[in-house]
Amino acid sequence: MDKDGIPAAIDSLSPACAALARVSAALASGRSSVWKAALIDAQKIAAPVQIEELLLQSCLFVGFPVVLNAFEVLRAQEVRCGKGSIDSSLTERLIVGEELCARIYGKAYDSLRENVRSLHPDLDQWVIADGYGKTLSRPGLSLCDRELCIVAQLAAGRHDRQLKAHLFGALNVGATPEAVESVLEIGIASGTRENRVELLSLWSEVKHRVGL
Repeated sequence: MDKDGIPAAIDSLSPACAALARVSAALASGRSSVWKAALIDAQKIAAPVQIEELLLQSCLFVGFPVVLNAFEVLRAQEVRCGKGSIDSSLTERLIVGEELCARIYGKAYDSLRENVRSLHPDLDQWVIADGYGKTLSRPGLSLCDRELCIVAQLAAGRHDRQLKAHLFGALNVGATPEAVESVLEIGIASGTRENRVELLSLWSEVKHRVGL
């Protein structure tokens, strides 16, 4: 582990995905010195477009203020790749988002939509159109790596209910159990260490549910 207690090498992940997962978890930890160091280290391993996509999707989980600050650090390092994209119509984003969300959530998709819709119908539309149809469907970072980074981020931020869903989601899009466990460890190391037992118990429950 490095001086901040974050694993330095993850054998079951590609080096780029491991570096991105460390950035993802560090952003959720709220410690700017940690995520700045992780961001600078990631530039030695991951492609610029992968780093940018990781930051863009982090808006969904840690918010715009953190991501804006991270992009400032990235630009100070003169890293730039994306030129922006033309936004698709709401209808197109809903179609793409529904397909992608169903792929990630699998059998839990219908109950997810019902639960979110019961909170507020606009939330349901935003989750599908903006979260999945606009953000997580973007090129530049594989869906599997996106889900693995989300697992690390949610574990570090201690959003257990959403973490459980994305543990299933990572497996549903092809991540190996070893890779999921590795990014979960990254998230645990970046978050509150006394919660390690609870998070590993959650992962054990997911494995049992899918027959691992």
